[in-house]
Amino acid sequence: MTKFFYEGWELKYFDKANNFRKYQFDLLKKNIKGFVAEVGPGNGSFLDYYCNLADTIDLYEPSKNFLSVLEKKQTPNINIINSYFSEKKEMYNTILYLDVLEHIENDVNEIDIAFNSLKPGGALIFNVPAFQHLYSQFDKDVKHFRRYSKTDLTSKIQKFKFSKINCFYYDSLGYFLSLASRLFTKNYLNNFDKKIKVWDKLIPVSKILDKIVLNKFGKSLILICVK
Repeated sequence: MTKFFYEGWELKYFDKANNFRKYQFDLLKKNIKGFVAEVGPGNGSFLDYYCNLADTIDLYEPSKNFLSVLEKKQTPNINIINSYFSEKKEMYNTILYLDVLEHIENDVNEIDIAFNSLKPGGALIFNVPAFQHLYSQFDKDVKHFRRYSKTDLTSKIQKFKFSKINCFYYDSLGYFLSLASRLFTKNYLNNFDKKIKVWDKLIPVSKILDKIVLNKFGKSLILICVK
């Protein structure tokens, strides 16, 4: 069990980014099935997209800030667990860490816990912020320990016996927006809501650009590991 602190003040802005969430779901959906665990679901905005793909879902949310919202989404096949994720020996078909791993100081230990909790043939899925050179005041304020490159992230799973690994960047336009904000914005909180709305409206353009650049870079990074 790895503890991490997360207040989640920014989620009220990012949870409205429907174009981004739909794009993210399209990239992940074929790997989500069966008994699913999502670690750190926050307000459960991504749950709305994948809940029909799973038989049973365990939501591990240690912060009480989100419980009232999550409880409204609870059904007979959705369990809300107000604790950190701990090892569940070969229990899950899919384990999701969506913008969570960067909040955990000992990320390799967390990967070990998740690997042992995954059934053979199951998928461990990470979505993380990409590129340390984009690390900004925003990352500090939301308690990110780091951002990741493909090399960084894949090196952390080398000791685990995964049968298949797929790692790729996406949201290439978002990369340039983040870089511009990092270099030229003194206070990122100015018009923060409007900036998120503009970025989300540009996601269809980013999807096209991602194909052109063959997912060689982006604001975010996905790692899908099959046991």
